[in-house]
Amino acid sequence: MYDLLGREQKARTMVAVLENHLQSSLKELSLLNVGGSTGIIDNYLSDHFLSVTSIDIDSTAIHYAQTHFRKGNLQFQVGDALNLEFPDNSFDVLICSQVYEHVPVPHKMMDEIFRVLTPNGVCYFAAGNRLMWNEPHYNLPLLSVVPRPLAHLYVKLTGKAQYYHELHYTYWGLKSLTKRFIVQDVTPEMVLEPTKYHIDYMLRPGSTKAFVSKLIVQNLRWLCPGYIWLLKKPN
Repeated sequence: MYDLLGREQKARTMVAVLENHLQSSLKELSLLNVGGSTGIIDNYLSDHFLSVTSIDIDSTAIHYAQTHFRKGNLQFQVGDALNLEFPDNSFDVLICSQVYEHVPVPHKMMDEIFRVLTPNGVCYFAAGNRLMWNEPHYNLPLLSVVPRPLAHLYVKLTGKAQYYHELHYTYWGLKSLTKRFIVQDVTPEMVLEPTKYHIDYMLRPGSTKAFVSKLIVQNLRWLCPGYIWLLKKPN
């Protein structure tokens, strides 16, 4: 939540992806970040967009954001991703990054995103795959893969938590979750051009990890540990 470097790296990637795929200048667009947490990403985004609104259900995180990041085009508020307090067609761009696994009814969140997105808008959707080797929230191998009762026991025995609250979907589950949208999967081009999209700190060009990632994204897309999709409303 408070990792300045890590969150700014994610924000740089968001800007690079959106600049490369949107026809309009980002400076002309309004943005809503669903699950913005402590506002580090939003503070960066506000330098590139006309306006940035960030919501999170965590009042402590929102208070931190309001205290540390003050700009005329940036606002933070406590809000529920399952019941967005904005009119229909309110925002040109939505960010939903690593959020779906935290909410109790992800399909309801996606319906709300669909509702508040403008007809020509886009949602930057970053999502983890259930079929991942290491679960990043707890740093435990195969945690998201094992059955839920075993996952609860796993986090408890390792002293990480009393319960495993997050619920990840597989590739096919994510496709179902986003079925109302036209989905553009930008994951492959990001893996093939990590420097362009500022993810070379994770995928160093020429490294074994980068080589294996290319093989997976080109041949076994369902095994990618995570995805970046651009979601648009059908015409």
